[in-house]
This record gives sequence, C-alpha cells and structure tokens, in this order.
Amino acid sequence: MRNTGYYKNKKITIVGLARSGLACANLLYDLGTDVCVTDNKDTDITRSNVIKLKSKNIRIELGRHTQDFIKDKDLIVISPGVPNNALPVIWAKDFKIPIISEIELAADLCPGKIIAVTGSNGKTTVTTLIGKMLEEAGKEVFVCGNIGNPFSGEVEKIRKDDCVSLEVSSFQLERIRAFKPKISVILNFTSNHMDRYRDMQEYLEAKKRIFINQDKTDYLVLNYEEPVLRELARETKAQVIYFSHKQDLNPNEAAVLTIGSILDIDERLVLNIFREFNGIEHRLEYVTEINNIKFINDSKATTADSTVWALKSINEPIVLIAGGKDKGVDYKAVLDLACKKVRDVILIGEAKQKLESVFRGFLPVDEAVTLEEAVRKAYVKAKAGDSVLLSPMCSSFDMFSDYEERGKVFKEAVYALAREESLPR
Repeated sequence: MRNTGYYKNKKITIVGLARSGLACANLLYDLGTDVCVTDNKDTDITRSNVIKLKSKNIRIELGRHTQDFIKDKDLIVISPGVPNNALPVIWAKDFKIPIISEIELAADLCPGKIIAVTGSNGKTTVTTLIGKMLEEAGKEVFVCGNIGNPFSGEVEKIRKDDCVSLEVSSFQLERIRAFKPKISVILNFTSNHMDRYRDMQEYLEAKKRIFINQDKTDYLVLNYEEPVLRELARETKAQVIYFSHKQDLNPNEAAVLTIGSILDIDERLVLNIFREFNGIEHRLEYVTEINNIKFINDSKATTADSTVWALKSINEPIVLIAGGKDKGVDYKAVLDLACKKVRDVILIGEAKQKLESVFRGFLPVDEAVTLEEAVRKAYVKAKAGDSVLLSPMCSSFDMFSDYEERGKVFKEAVYALAREESLPR
C-alpha cells in the first residue's frame, strides 16, 4: 500500500458501522490509527459487526452520536449512507475537521489502477463485467463497491500492477479530495436521489467529481447518446472516449467494450464474456417457479428507470411488488409501460402512499406490511404463466439494511412458499 505512514497514530472516527465502516475500521487499526466508530443504529447488524472488529481497543458507540467521538480528531471517514445533515458531519464542520469518504481513504492507499464506474443505473452490472473482462485477460482484479467487499476491505491485498473495478455512488463522490481513477465512467444520468439533492444540477455536480482530479494521462468514458453527459467533455482534462448503443449490445455492454478497447483487450474476448454472463444477484435474478408462476428478484432496482428496464425484459404478465424508502424519484415514468405489462401491484414501505397515487385508477393496487406478506399476496393474485417481480423503485433503508438484505428476504419468502406448495394437501 501507499501512504501508510500518514495514518499511523492519527485520531480518526468512522461514522457508520455497516460493511464499509467495518472494513475501514479494521484497515485503519492495522495501520496503527487510534480508531473510533459511531453509528446511530443499534441493530443486530451493527452489534454483529462490533464482534468482527479486530480489536477491543477500537472505541464504539451504537444507537447515538456524541460530540466526544468527533472533537479533537484528525479526520472523519463517513460511510456512503450517512446524510450531509447527520450530527457527526455538522460537528466535524464546526470543529473544522476534514471529512472524507471510505473510497477516498482506500484510493489514497491503493497502488493499483482504478477503473471507477458511476451513473444513475447499471453501475453494478458494468463493474462486474469489467472485473470478468480483466480476469479473463489475465489481470489480477479486485471488484469493489456495493458488490463484493468494500474497497477498504481489499486494499491491503492490491499490488501496483493490479486493477480495481470500483462501483462509485454520488454519495461517495461528495467526500473525495484526491481520488483520481485511471479510467472514469459515467454510464447515464436520470432522476435519482432527489431526497438528498436540491435539483438535478446538484446531483450532476456530485457525479462530475469522479473526474475532477484526472489529467491528460487518464480517461473519461461518457455516454454519447445523453447530451448532458456528452457536454462534460468540455470540463475535463482527461482523454474523453464516448460509447453509444450498438447493434446487438445494450448500453452497459457498449460501455464495457469501450473500456476494453482502452485497455487493449481483444474484442472477441469481451463479446464472449457477454454471451456467458448470467447477470448479477438481485438484478433481474430468476428465483424459482411455483405452479407455473415465476418469481424474479430485482431488489437492485432503486429507480423508476431500473424498473422500466425490468418490465421491458419480461415477456409474461407481471404482478409487481414495489416500494421502500422514497428517494424523490418520479414514479410516473413507469406508468405507461406498467399499464401494458403489469396485472397487479403490491406496495410496501414508506413510499407506498406516493406510489399508490401514481397507480390508483390505472392498475389494481394492494398493500402489504412486510415483504413476506407481499410475496404471498402476489402469489394469490398471479395466474399460471405470470411472473411475480420485486422491483422496488425505492431504496431499502426503511425496512432493510440494504438492497441485498431485501433481495435475500424476498428469496427466502419465495422458497418458504415453494416448500408449502409442495406439501401434500
């Protein structure tokens, strides 16, 4: 690793003890840092992560934030889900303590080549495909972000000639300082996270930070078919390479093929990866079939655009399970296609009233308190030949720790239902 001496004996507080906070705390402990962790949640997950910390000398507070964990610190590292109005962020600003994101910390230590992928949709799929492409080309590659391990959990293993395929959110980019990928990728730009940003311009400014430190030795890959992204070529010092929709390739694949060309990877190798790719967990993932009704897990879909993609990808009539924590998304974007392809809608979570106002009068709408209840209601409403689709259009944080837990709960509920249906009556 690079720059390890900087962190020795520093006083650093990590805000958030989910996956990235846990990885970050253990990494800093290994570097000789005086580490503290604060998380306002006291749950089974945070308590479980306390056990996974490498040392009992790491100070921890759960279920609250106190100024004692912020003042007199050299640095604050915040996890992706921490909002800008969280008390530790406000206090750190008051005390004039620098705040960085987990990816900034890991990138500062990383000696390898970083390929960073952002966008409103498709980040996980593209990050995964880049990893498979590099692996097939004989490179040592680490796939990090919302998939696999956090960047800070892998950085100790990364060497100079290795590559990192890194999924990067706008939240993480808000708190970078020197983050400088060799290749930056912005896949697309549509309405998302309007619960965090004042408007689309502020959201775009966060996304643009992915290339602010790049220079002429680096590359910025942009979607040519989106004018707002095409125009970003004027704002970067990096070499701009465009991708666009190609025959027989979807936009995600076109982006990966373009990145492959920058890395001098044989196009035939990349196309073969596309043919063999079976998708990623929680993104249009086939779960099972019960009495000729398919169940599909699309928990990764946290925007209306993602759900539109899912609806286009399914040929059968659909019973849609949607809802969660509202992100300020315009759900009306899904309505026209839903009216053509969806038979019934089951709503869950905090956003169900807002979603109901969109669908009511156009489609039959029902509500469920839990995801397990939604699965059972959807099964009752579905007919032979239908698909039951979990595609929430919302974040998961009202009911679950992340989209992965939501997807796992959905699959467990489906499997439980399948076992019941297989019993003799």
